[in-house]
Formats: sequence, structure tokens, C-alpha cells
Amino acid sequence: MSTLREWSPFLNRRDLLKVGALGVAGSVLPFATAAPNEARAKSVIVLWMAGGVTHHESFDPKPEAPVEIRGALSSINTAIPGVKFSEVMPNLARELKRFALIRGFVPYDNDHFMSQAYALSGRRVGPLQITTEPNVGSIVSKLLGSRNGLPGYITVPGTTRPGPPPKNLFVGGWLGQEHDPFSTGGRPKNEDFTAEVSEAPEEQFQQQALNFPEGITLDRMSNRQSLRNAFDHGCRVIEQNGMAQAMGRHYHAGFEMLMSANVRQAFDLSREPDKVRDHYGRTKIGQRCLMARRLVEAGARFVLVDYGYDPEYGNLWDNHNAAVQKHPPIGEIAKKPWHLVGTDRAFASLLTDLDDRGKLDDTLVVFLTEFGRTPRINAQGGRDHWGWAGSIFFAGAGVKGGQVIGATDRQGAQVVGQTCTPGDVAATIYHALGIPLKTVLTDRQGREIAMLPDGKPIPGLW
Repeated sequence: MSTLREWSPFLNRRDLLKVGALGVAGSVLPFATAAPNEARAKSVIVLWMAGGVTHHESFDPKPEAPVEIRGALSSINTAIPGVKFSEVMPNLARELKRFALIRGFVPYDNDHFMSQAYALSGRRVGPLQITTEPNVGSIVSKLLGSRNGLPGYITVPGTTRPGPPPKNLFVGGWLGQEHDPFSTGGRPKNEDFTAEVSEAPEEQFQQQALNFPEGITLDRMSNRQSLRNAFDHGCRVIEQNGMAQAMGRHYHAGFEMLMSANVRQAFDLSREPDKVRDHYGRTKIGQRCLMARRLVEAGARFVLVDYGYDPEYGNLWDNHNAAVQKHPPIGEIAKKPWHLVGTDRAFASLLTDLDDRGKLDDTLVVFLTEFGRTPRINAQGGRDHWGWAGSIFFAGAGVKGGQVIGATDRQGAQVVGQTCTPGDVAATIYHALGIPLKTVLTDRQGREIAMLPDGKPIPGLW
């Protein structure tokens, strides 16, 4: 039986991985199988902070609670009278009128794997479904397709791997691998993210998937007709194996993306003035948010900024402060430039930059994590998993800024009032893009599956 390895003497399957074609998958293929409603958003940016961001030290401080609950940080006023943030969030405190804060986020689960899969897909999962349910971005890409030559679903850099053991949760699930996201960072440098490793410059890391293999240049790829012939021959081999047209289109799409100067420029942060890059912060999260802005400005439909499990800093938001983590107490780690201080600056800069460029009106920005942290600080000075209360936010695309939806009790332990589940987050994103919530999809076996079994757009958001 023929295999993928028989494709070509010039470019084998591993080479295709290196140039990013497999990462592009079907996300650059236009599928429009749902009749959209009137859309509020043209693009979506999800600020995905995997690991469980503490709500006490960020958006929902409890200054009147005992010290073992409120922690070491003080509270500050925001642009909305009576609403306070933690002292490490001064930029977003000033920008609260640009976004709607959700203090009633409830995944109802303390497990990283299941809560992250739920948040990324909007679909409740069990232990055996962690990688089977397609990400929201994968569904958006399948239904609405690519735009301006950019993949329909891009993760920046898409290297977070929760564990142990490490798992890739950026998946097309039962839609098929062709609907996995295009991840700009290629493979993670250190898959289990437990040891400190030396890093290449952040912008170089982010563009791994757009780099050519050693010895291959743009001119060489452009001029070698044999390369095109190799793709054509590979498609014929695939058809003989019954893998049909999708994979053939998949590899062609990846090749075409690499050949597009406009697409490659969209991923090139060096084109940004120093003043703009400094505004976001010369941090990983700052430059990733800037990359997201560049991509939606170039026409990207769905961009997920991935910042959670890091080869240098470990599990950024999973601040148990266990001995193996080598973290300082949570009130101290929050002040690090790569922790809450850096995200505060980066997120605020993203919102103001999009607004100044006239893009916030048609770009939905969603800050999302899988759960909050325990109301009581543990004996090591950290906070543990807490699936019964957390904070996220929405901005842009007509979202009514300057409001707080939902609230928690005096300890930040339980939601009082309106709640918001990951299913509601997914429903809100689909609704903003004009995708009917009753859309029915088909899996790889042709079975019909509801796009979103439960969840509704967040009331009062617009």
C-alpha cells in the first residue's frame, strides 16, 4: 500500500510539517455550511490564559476579607465608581469602560484537562473526551473559512501543553485534523514544561511554522516546478489510499500560504515601530497580543493568544506554590513582569490599539481561563484550583463596556447572581460572528452532531 512517505524525493511529510502546511490543515479552506445571522464581529481574539488565573489578585479583590483570603495585595479604584481591581491591574482599571467584566464565570470543575477542554470547545467533556471535542476556533474555521489567505483559526504560538502527561488541547477533534489550528510557534521547546530552558527571541519562536527548512529559500520554492509536481503526485497517492480530497487541498493550501508575501508580512513583528512594541511591553504576552492585532488587521478571522505553560516560568497561572514549582507567594508572583503585571499592560494596550485603529468595533476580544483559584491561600502561600468562581471579560464588537456582570460572595468563593459557563462563552462568540446556535455539524463518519449542546449568549453583554 502506498504511504505519505512515497510522495516525493524532494519534500517528505516531515518537511511539510517544517514549513507549516500540516498546521494550516483545513483551516485555510473555505467551508460555509451555516447560513449566518447578522454578525456583530468580523474577527475574534481569545486571550487564552491556561492554568487558572487568580481572580482575587486580579479582577475581584476582597479588601474587607481576612488576610488569608484577601492576600497581600491592595485594591485600587477603576474607571467605574465602586468597582475595584487589584493593585497590579492599573491599566485595565483605567480601561474598564472599554470592556465588560464577568465575575460569575463557573466551569464547575477543578480538573485542568476537563476544564480547559470545556473552555476551548464550549462542550462539557469527560476524561475520555479531552481531545475529541473541536475547539470553538476550529468550528468557526470550518463554518466561515479563511480570509485574505490567512488560516481560519490561528494560535499564537499554540504551544501550551497541560500535564502531566503533556496534552495538546488545540484540536479539531471529531471534525478531523484538517481543522486543527495553525500554530505559529511550531512544536514546543520543552513539551512537559517542567525545566528551565534557554529561549530564542520571542518573535523568532512565534514564527517557527512559517520558516522554511534549512537550505530552502522563497526563490527556490517559487522556481522549482518539481515541488509542485511532488504535491500533485502526493495528492494522487492520497486519493488511491481513500484519504480523498481534503488532505490534498490541505497541503496545497499550506504551500500557497507560505508563498504569499502579504501573509508572511502579517506575522512579521519587526514591521512594528519600536514605540508600538514598547507600548505592549517587551514581554512574551505583550508581543503575542501585538501579533494578534496584526493578524486581525490583515484579515484573520479567529486568533487565540496562548499564554499559560511556559518553558522558562513553568505553569504561569497554576500558582499552588508547591515546592517543585519554585514560585514565590502569590502576592509576589503577581508583580512579576511575566505574570499579572505584564498581562495587565498587554491586554490594555491591545484594547486601546484596536480602538485607535478603528478595529475594536468589529473585533470581539475575550479574556478566558479555565477556572479561578481558591478563596483561601494555602500553607505554601499559593491558591489551588477553584471551579466555582472566576473572572473573564469581553470587549469590542458592540459589547457594552463599563459594566460588571455577576458577582461573588465576600470571600470570592461562590457566585451570587448571574453565572457564565464555558458553554455561554462559546455561544456568545458564535452569536457575535452570526453563526446560528442550532447549527448541526457532521463528524468524520458523517454523523450529525449539534454544534453547541448547551449554552446561551450572555444576557446584557450588548
